[in-house]
Amino acid sequence: MYEALFWILLITVLDGLVAFLGAVTLVFKGKALDRVLFGLVAFAAGTMIGGGLLHLLSESIESHVFDIDTVMMIFIAGFSVFFLIERLLHWHHCHEGGHCDVHEYSYLVLIGDGIHNLIDGLVIAAAFITNISLGFVTSFLILAHEVPQEIGNFAILLRGGMKSKKALIYNFSVQLTAVIGGLMGYFFLSEYLRAFMLPFAAGGFIYIAASDLIPEFHKDPRMSRAMAAFLFFIVGVLFMYLVKVFAGQLGVE
Repeated sequence: MYEALFWILLITVLDGLVAFLGAVTLVFKGKALDRVLFGLVAFAAGTMIGGGLLHLLSESIESHVFDIDTVMMIFIAGFSVFFLIERLLHWHHCHEGGHCDVHEYSYLVLIGDGIHNLIDGLVIAAAFITNISLGFVTSFLILAHEVPQEIGNFAILLRGGMKSKKALIYNFSVQLTAVIGGLMGYFFLSEYLRAFMLPFAAGGFIYIAASDLIPEFHKDPRMSRAMAAFLFFIVGVLFMYLVKVFAGQLGVE
């Protein structure tokens, strides 16, 4: 069992370091940076929709811990809570003259990613406790998903007005919730807790993508930009679908 704990800690810390990959976007400047961020945010919106529905919500339903109606109510609760959090953040940060230096969706992304990473830690722990080989396969799939998502999240934070150094620190700090999830999973794994958090986090991700990220692309009237955003969005959704198919073929999801 201690071998499993070693690998759980190692993989979840490595998962946290993935957050620094967002710094690759800093090599771009001016209009080039704007184009890169535009594409990455669209891709991130697609991964949030795809990940929220195809992975988190789907897995919660397939677990049969709660009935479908309960899962959907938890999903709606997650969506609603994120709506409330955004309104409170907007009031707190942007109520003076309606100006906001850092858009509230930047903080929502961090909250949602924190929940998502906590779940990742629980999943990694459950896999390693079951079988070390299964733990490695599951960890690979999670890290493969985290690389583009964390780059996309960093792009969202920058586009939302956050300074690059602050975005890196915040992103890394939130990513380390995977370590907390791993330890919780190893010592206190609860099937009901994980089954509750999956649709709740899914609701939050769907809210962020549909209410904050996608509307950003309607602000640019150029059809070429709209089609580019749509293309990157679809690529994000398809990426999450392919990850699910690959995981299903290996029998780890």
